[in-house]
Amino acid sequence: MIYHLLAPLASDVSALNVFRYITFRTGAATLTALFISFLVGPSLIRALARLRVGQPIREIGPAHQGKAGTPTMGGLLILLSLCVSVLLWSNLDNRFVWTVLGLTVGYGLLGFLDDYSKVRLRSSAGISARAKLFWQTALAVVVAVAIYTDPDFDAVLAVPFFKNFKPHLGLFYIPMAAFIIVAASNAVNLTDGLDGLAIGPVMIAAGTFLILSYAAGHVGIADYLAIKYVPGAGTLAIFCGALIGGGLGFLWFNAPPAQLFMGDVGSLALGGALGTIAVLIRQEVLLAVVGGVFVIETLSVIVQVASFKLTGKRVFLMAPIHHHFEKLGWAEQKIVVRFWIISAILGLVALSSLKLR
Repeated sequence: MIYHLLAPLASDVSALNVFRYITFRTGAATLTALFISFLVGPSLIRALARLRVGQPIREIGPAHQGKAGTPTMGGLLILLSLCVSVLLWSNLDNRFVWTVLGLTVGYGLLGFLDDYSKVRLRSSAGISARAKLFWQTALAVVVAVAIYTDPDFDAVLAVPFFKNFKPHLGLFYIPMAAFIIVAASNAVNLTDGLDGLAIGPVMIAAGTFLILSYAAGHVGIADYLAIKYVPGAGTLAIFCGALIGGGLGFLWFNAPPAQLFMGDVGSLALGGALGTIAVLIRQEVLLAVVGGVFVIETLSVIVQVASFKLTGKRVFLMAPIHHHFEKLGWAEQKIVVRFWIISAILGLVALSSLKLR
């Protein structure tokens, strides 16, 4: 909105020319989302506490009973600051903005219904896994089809570290893209088990995709880095910046001891957003590197379930793997900080791959 109000005036008022630059608007979006989070956060926490929207704690898990009753649905704070900031600073004529916003809000609504079900039933179960997966897949397929049918789209898959290996997937790209979006959403959801554990890697991934989005949307940089040039993708940097700002604001209240938990309304939406951005900028495979922590968390659950069903034995003391380290006696903050460090390393590896193609 601000972009559409002020950017057209730049030809008459030279000082307003900065509003045409994606870099400036990305920084502004980050600060705007952070400010909104700080402004709205205390009121939201009080409102959720008044409504008794407390987090149910699984009795079979590590000793977190002291956290029972802490307000959940904190993802609403991230989504509010994110959406307002993106709408204020983005070029709303850009189709990518509406694609990622639509998916994020859709997954956020699904997560809200899941959180509400948990609170209403005073259970950690929420809505059924089958129903959740169905709606996640349906929304992801809609987005995948919209991307595939875009006139500028080609179904060539970019593979990191292999410059000349670019397989054309054809119609298979649609289920692959949908799978990436759904998998990213659920992976972040599985990671959201300790204070600050999920939001740190999410922000690091968003920062990495901020750079990748800007590069993909700039014809000169894309050509220099030998990555797919995607016209209009640069605007996604603004979304990533707003996500970082909203994440920082949420972390202010989520830092131990947490005043607010993210809930599925946040984790499902943010994971879906990262998956959608990866598909839009044609860095689908690189998402597995950037979000390596989420991949490890998901694989730990798959391995645990498969091992128990096949052999009756468990590989980990508890899954996802962050609970395994808790069972080993690691302090919660040590696990969180070390997972953040791993995420930062993986983000740097992903960026380094741009010059190793």
